[in-house]
Amino acid sequence: MFAIIHMDDVVRIPPNMMKKSLNETTMEILKEKYESMINPELGYVIMIIDAKANKVGKLVSGDGATFHKVSFKALTFYPKMQEIVEGEIVEITDFGAFVRIGPTDALLHLSQITDDYLKSDVKQGVIVANQSAKSLKIGSKLRARVTAISLGKGSAMGKIGITCRQPFLGALEWIEEEIKKAKNPAAAASNQKEKKGTVPA
Repeated sequence: MFAIIHMDDVVRIPPNMMKKSLNETTMEILKEKYESMINPELGYVIMIIDAKANKVGKLVSGDGATFHKVSFKALTFYPKMQEIVEGEIVEITDFGAFVRIGPTDALLHLSQITDDYLKSDVKQGVIVANQSAKSLKIGSKLRARVTAISLGKGSAMGKIGITCRQPFLGALEWIEEEIKKAKNPAAAASNQKEKKGTVPA
């Protein structure tokens, strides 16, 4: 989920950056330090929103820079276990698909899409179900549940696993069909019989 968090830090302002305003310099330093960072506690730091630096800095012997305490806000994305997320397929592979959720990509393994037998066509950029003929392709929008999270420190991408093998998950058009069936089960059963040719004309 996305969140705005409040943090405190101390920024070192070197002499060559003292010509700019304190807030402008502080924002520049914080952006370089935090933006695009992945932290096990913070998640993905997307951007620094606001910062207020103490005008009174400290000097350290042998260092020409000034050190200022700063309070700032950061926009973060931290996926939670079992959280429902929506995203878009950005890549099809032999073993599944990568789905863009927030600022990162999550892995949707073939085994986590449906109970049906699936075939992945990397060249065509599509995954097709054998019996139901359901398909996923690059650009497909879907809803899934987070089942695995591994966030390392620094600039490593981290790993997120998702599943669609639960009711009302999967491609958005699949979910619309499920909702229609849930609202009118009799009509859904009749349609199924017609498809199988068991209802006389």
